[in-house]
Amino acid sequence: MSGATTPAPGRLETVRRFVNTLDVDAATDALATPGDLVEWLTSADLLDDAGPGVGAGPAELAHAVAVREALRETLAANHDGDPIPAAALAVLNEAAGRARLTATLTARDGWRPRPSAGGVDGAIGGLLALVGDAMADGTWSRLKVCVDDTCRWAFYDESRARSGKWCSMQVCGNRAKQRAWRDRRAESST
Repeated sequence: MSGATTPAPGRLETVRRFVNTLDVDAATDALATPGDLVEWLTSADLLDDAGPGVGAGPAELAHAVAVREALRETLAANHDGDPIPAAALAVLNEAAGRARLTATLTARDGWRPRPSAGGVDGAIGGLLALVGDAMADGTWSRLKVCVDDTCRWAFYDESRARSGKWCSMQVCGNRAKQRAWRDRRAESST
């Protein structure tokens, strides 16, 4: 992680933490094995029971990683309010289909997406349901990824103007400003 970030509100924090299972800056991945995936989903309360009947193999791990990276691309689109990139949209729609997401009417919150599938597919569907909930309550557009390509850490933009670009102004923002200063200096000396 390049910089410290404020947690996202409520269960949206689970989505932020899922995207951040890959730390681009440190080159570490908390989802390196199928067992890591099951452990992470269980600790996030997305997988009901990680007992003997619940498991994941290489295919489920690859699916979860694809969803994570599609979410990262979706968060990048939140910077400018751009549409979700087509490739990311395809991955997320395929995951929603596998999870058998359906709209459920709740007494308080109106219609909410909920997965019907079990296991890892249902857990990924639960994650996508959190995305749907955040879109409905207006917090989704503030979840972004750092624009620094060596970082790409998911962060919750608390800026008044919703214009945050870096996960940390002290780390990634400072790096970007130093690069720009060096570039201007090199340009003026030629």
